[in-house]
Amino acid sequence: MDIIHLLPDSVANQIAAGEVIQRPASCLKELVENSLDAGAKTIHVIVRDAGRTLLQVTDDGKGMSATDARMAFERHATSKIAKAEDLFALHTMGFRGEALASIAAVAQVEVLTRRAEDEVGTLVEISGSEVVRHEPAQTAVGTCMKVKNLFFNVPARRRFLKTDATELRNLINCFYRIVLVYPDVHFVLVSDDELLYDLPKSSLKQRIEAVFGRTMRNGIASRLVDVNADTAAVRIFGYIGKPEDAQKQAQQYFFVNGRYMKHPYFHKAVMSAYAGMLAPDHNPYYFLYFDIEPDAIDINIHPTKTEIKFADEQMIWQIVLAAVRESLGKFNVTPSIDFDREGEIEMPQAGSGRGDAKMPQVSINSSYNPFKRAETNYVPGNWQQLYPSAEEQRQETAESEQRLFAPDLSQATPYQYKERYILLPVETGLLTVDQHLAHTAVLYKHFRKQQADKQGVKQQVLFPEVLDLNAADATLLVQIQEELEYVGFEICQLAPNSFSVDAVPAELGGGNPLRTLIGILHELQETGGSTRETWEQRIALSLAEDAAIKRGKVLQESEMRDLLERLFALENYQYTPGGKRICSIISDEEMERKMK
Repeated sequence: MDIIHLLPDSVANQIAAGEVIQRPASCLKELVENSLDAGAKTIHVIVRDAGRTLLQVTDDGKGMSATDARMAFERHATSKIAKAEDLFALHTMGFRGEALASIAAVAQVEVLTRRAEDEVGTLVEISGSEVVRHEPAQTAVGTCMKVKNLFFNVPARRRFLKTDATELRNLINCFYRIVLVYPDVHFVLVSDDELLYDLPKSSLKQRIEAVFGRTMRNGIASRLVDVNADTAAVRIFGYIGKPEDAQKQAQQYFFVNGRYMKHPYFHKAVMSAYAGMLAPDHNPYYFLYFDIEPDAIDINIHPTKTEIKFADEQMIWQIVLAAVRESLGKFNVTPSIDFDREGEIEMPQAGSGRGDAKMPQVSINSSYNPFKRAETNYVPGNWQQLYPSAEEQRQETAESEQRLFAPDLSQATPYQYKERYILLPVETGLLTVDQHLAHTAVLYKHFRKQQADKQGVKQQVLFPEVLDLNAADATLLVQIQEELEYVGFEICQLAPNSFSVDAVPAELGGGNPLRTLIGILHELQETGGSTRETWEQRIALSLAEDAAIKRGKVLQESEMRDLLERLFALENYQYTPGGKRICSIISDEEMERKMK
């Protein structure tokens, strides 16, 4: 009996949908890209329940004929390519012919479309790949695509969706990746009858300001530096942020031929250009656009089309590095070289010559014989005596670490080095402690206890600070508002994207609470996670890093002792919760070797 058979189209489409349509944001991306390929100049996006119930995209593009409106939902039906060679000459966003078929397989879809030359349009309704209606209808020129009840027939996939707030953030982030490429298109985004964005046609810098300007005081456009490099291989243009505006989680975007892409290799080129200019753990803003011949890239790697393969990545890497460096230098934002810094190469003194140098001394052990085995007390059958047990090893390691890193503070005097490190003589050498990281670990435990007790120590501000956010950050802030109250923040929502900060954690002192809040939001946006425990951990760590003693602050001996006592009282005092090493020891043997 034969056992191999063809899958029904409905099953095949659901399998394809698993790769192409992973969440409402995937659906939004495909529908808006189709509108852009149709030449739309105005695109309205309406979502309800973060896209679960409804995701509607309306455009003023060229529309479809009655036949095309039905054929668009067949697998591998596309107007973008006709032969394999066309894959290397793509000028459109879509080309696979899988998206609409995949969406129709896992949702209820309604399409209203009309071309300018047609008197009436077409209505098509499809549910789970089954055509329900296909008839003439009155509609405006363009296309209105409604996707209802996403994953209604795939309950397992629907259960894997995150909360509405998380899925809405994903939708907004997908929206960003599109609107930043097409500033000449008018975009509108509405969620649950609330207008989130109305972005009219503008310049690229104005579009960036409209999307992200609220996340920085005085806007973001004035802080951007132009990048423009035109070579025979590629043209790179866009904007980068100044080093002083770098943040722990900054907006970073690459686009190639109007398409968003992820490229860690080129990201490294940008970071290399900023080498020596950024504070630890800070990243610059950048919005970089690549124009390159279609046959020099391969976008047909993954259905999401965010992974792009370049024919000559090393050459592009060098161009990116040079372009960013040139822009930083042109606008005088590169750091000046300080030749008086310690650690620079010391020039030889006048009058010193070769004759003053001493010949190296080499000691030789004349009795050493590499072919003679060293004598041991090994007795066959008693091999266990040669090695300590695992328990003995653990005990010895613990005792060694206790001697090295947890000395008796009453017997030693701490010293501060370069207003950054605390030095403390110990039994086996010199203990070095990073004061900022040590205080970060101490404060992290302090904030975690406040979260457990649900009682933060707050300090009322004399004049409440107003925090204006973009839609994605505002949604997240509402979601984590209770967790922020546990550590001392008191926040009141004034408008959908505007908040008043009335109280801050007492530990922040004279810090900038708005910068701290924005840093927390960006950290959660980048690292993801939607559980309360994850939020609390990352909020505590981000807040501890901002409130900790800064490098460069002079500490009194009593302050150093107090910090070390609190540090060594922690269960894990060698590493921060983020995995950074706090303590290090320079052994006596190492110092003796350096002095020889």
